[in-house]
Amino acid sequence: MGDGSVLPSADPVLPASSTAPVSTPVLNTTRSQEIFTAAQKLMPGGVSSPVRAFKSVGGQPIVFDHVNGAYAWDVDGNRYIDYIGSWGPAICGHAHPEVIAALHAALDKGTSFGAPCVLENQLAELVIAAVPSIEMVRFVNSGTEACMSVLRLMRAFTGREKIIKFEGCYHGHADMFLVKAGSGVATLGLPDSPGVPRSTTASTLTAPYNDLEAVKQLFAENGGEIAGVILEPVVGNAGFITPEAGFLEGLREITREHGALLVFDEVMTGFRISYGGAQARFGITPDLTTMGKVIGGGLPVGAYGGRADIMAMVAPAGPMYQAGTLSGNPLAMTAGIKTLELLKQPGSYERLDTITKRLSEGIGLAARAAGLPYSGGSISAMFGFFLCEGPVRNFEEAKATDSVRFGKLHRAMLERGVYLAPSSFEAGFTSLAHSDADIDATIEAFRGAFAEIA
Repeated sequence: MGDGSVLPSADPVLPASSTAPVSTPVLNTTRSQEIFTAAQKLMPGGVSSPVRAFKSVGGQPIVFDHVNGAYAWDVDGNRYIDYIGSWGPAICGHAHPEVIAALHAALDKGTSFGAPCVLENQLAELVIAAVPSIEMVRFVNSGTEACMSVLRLMRAFTGREKIIKFEGCYHGHADMFLVKAGSGVATLGLPDSPGVPRSTTASTLTAPYNDLEAVKQLFAENGGEIAGVILEPVVGNAGFITPEAGFLEGLREITREHGALLVFDEVMTGFRISYGGAQARFGITPDLTTMGKVIGGGLPVGAYGGRADIMAMVAPAGPMYQAGTLSGNPLAMTAGIKTLELLKQPGSYERLDTITKRLSEGIGLAARAAGLPYSGGSISAMFGFFLCEGPVRNFEEAKATDSVRFGKLHRAMLERGVYLAPSSFEAGFTSLAHSDADIDATIEAFRGAFAEIA
């Protein structure tokens, strides 16, 4: 698997304190339960996004009150070391004081203009300078919107309708992408989604991740009908799965050979696994890229960009229509600019890589000490694991993970003050705010939790 993705053969040494018994006080979540009970009468399932409902891990969700740095506090006053980070954006830590200060200053000027502002130029310049594939960029309001728009652009530029996506890769909840979409769909055990017409997904072809031969076969069977290939260059929505050596290079070669476009969905990996994203990390330049999360610094944002000749198709420069009232709003631009400025400071990614690798290795050692099947790894500020023997190369293999045992692990970690994604099919995220002591405490918590569920 990819750089930093497999645990080394030599076991790392756990902190000295790890030989001590782990205290597991009973977690009081009375207020969270009351709020969630009320929420179920107000919102479908009581949440605004499905995975938050804890369906796959059991019990009721924790209701947050506030966050700061590496920590989250719930409405009952419990503090957790947080490894979700608002599902990725909080790479500098929650409520970073410089980001908050910049937002306060921006608020005095208004929350939304619906007109051009200089902040769009500033963030665009930062993104274009950092991401190899991006010569021009369009800001939108979410990763889903970015992926939906880039699909339309792929088709408009090539004049072809079919696309290839990979099983378990999630590109937002737009109809055409809800085919073997991993993540929340897998977590809830649902079909890809009622309400999606077959005609909408008829042009969406799927292949197993890390399988170049399957991609070649799809191109062979569909001639000049394929507009392009879209993928998460490092999968985070089917659990943490890295590209095998030659996989991304092979996709680049195949798409060029057939006159199709290669699209990296870097909503999750962009500015997280390196300042220039996965494409800079692996040295593979796609034609188009989608982004989100980190580039909004915790506010709703998305973006798509790529070669200037392709982006020239987008209205008003070209005929492909896409618009958005809040796109490029000054608050999201401000938070994104400040976040990227913080990430550019010397040593940021070295620090992220060091703490995340140490965390991942410690989790693996703790699992093996408890006699549990385990496969996991990390790249920079992104990590994940499966409770099964690995390596895990694709979504089908990821489904071998022990989801029932993961549910027990999730609860045991909550009781020890660690907040993990409430799904066995999600990656985890670290931040610059996580201290060495946080990593030590988390490894200690995993040691106790694994022993409890073994």
